[in-house]
Amino acid sequence: MQDQQQQECFTISDLQQLVTQSPDQVNIIDVRTPEEYAENHIPGAINIQVSELESRTTGLSKENIIITACSKGGGRSVLGVVILKQSGFSKASFLCGGTLGWFALSS
Repeated sequence: MQDQQQQECFTISDLQQLVTQSPDQVNIIDVRTPEEYAENHIPGAINIQVSELESRTTGLSKENIIITACSKGGGRSVLGVVILKQSGFSKASFLCGGTLGWFALSS
């Protein structure tokens, strides 16, 4: 796999703006376990845990911006971006600060 550190993150404020202005052009994928997702997740995010991501990309548009999210951002979400890019999703990024950061800014 390519170097995970080379992946760039998408800021929470940029994602909030994108979701508000162009919700049909973005997919948020929560790559945590179903249990973690059930506890708390970003509104509109779909849950595809990172271990299943490669086999569950059917239905995702390669034209959309895809943002992966995990708890803190940078672990599983970065791995998710690597998997997506290897599958041809060139507009994939991970969320800086992850789900925890999203809710810290939203409260």
